[in-house]
Amino acid sequence: MKFLVTGATGKLGSKIVEKILETIPASQLVVSVRNPEKAKHLSERGVEVRHGDFDLPETMDAAFTGIDRLLIISADGDNETRIRQHTDAIAAAERANVQLIAYTSIANASESKMILSPPHQATEAAILKTGIPYAFLRNNWYLENEIASIQGVLAGAPWVTSAKTGRTGWALQQDYAEAAATVLTGEGHENKIYELSGTPLTQEALVSALESVLEKDIAVQQVDDDTYADTMKDAGVPEAVIPFLLGIQEGIREGELDVVSSDFESVLGRPATSIKEALRIILNQIS
Repeated sequence: MKFLVTGATGKLGSKIVEKILETIPASQLVVSVRNPEKAKHLSERGVEVRHGDFDLPETMDAAFTGIDRLLIISADGDNETRIRQHTDAIAAAERANVQLIAYTSIANASESKMILSPPHQATEAAILKTGIPYAFLRNNWYLENEIASIQGVLAGAPWVTSAKTGRTGWALQQDYAEAAATVLTGEGHENKIYELSGTPLTQEALVSALESVLEKDIAVQQVDDDTYADTMKDAGVPEAVIPFLLGIQEGIREGELDVVSSDFESVLGRPATSIKEALRIILNQIS
């Protein structure tokens, strides 16, 4: 059986590949990457590296040939671009007669009003339309997304948010990667939707856990969206990115990431890494 992972040199993709290689021979794994040279370290370990560029649909046909199970990792970019890229990749998977498509989606994708949700909704719908067995990995939120805020706290800044009492199911990328690897290579995951979420926490609860780990007090500033935007601008965030960040804060505030689920435990046989332990891991990575 041949397994393929797209975006295998990215932050999440590289973690998924490493988990897969713990359980199957390298000869069964294929990776599809925009720049094969960046995956040379994988080819040296026996992994087949293929050129697959979501912006060049013809490369997807060659990349997916002979693949039994495919993991499409959500691409980066604006919503319109991602919808086009994902749709083209799914069409190529259908032409290649893959037997399963796993996809890294977003929390509660079918109902979500999050700024990030349209590409995931369109992608899930496109996969369903093919009739190919699927597994939707609805990843809630990476704790790594908060690294900039954590670094700010370490430098003495307050934790600034406009998310109010909205809760987020933070988990480590490593947990999401292990779940994806398990679903792609394991049995019994066909036509399943997994809501992969840590225990939902408010911003204050996350900061309280961080205070405990750092053994220091951290001020939390709940602000309105205009003040949050100004704070991000003052911190050097590009103006084009700020509306996107505001949309995320709004989505959290409106409960879009407040998902209570035991699917991590169902897939991994354990819950997601506890928030304090996850924060310790993050702090070790950035220290």
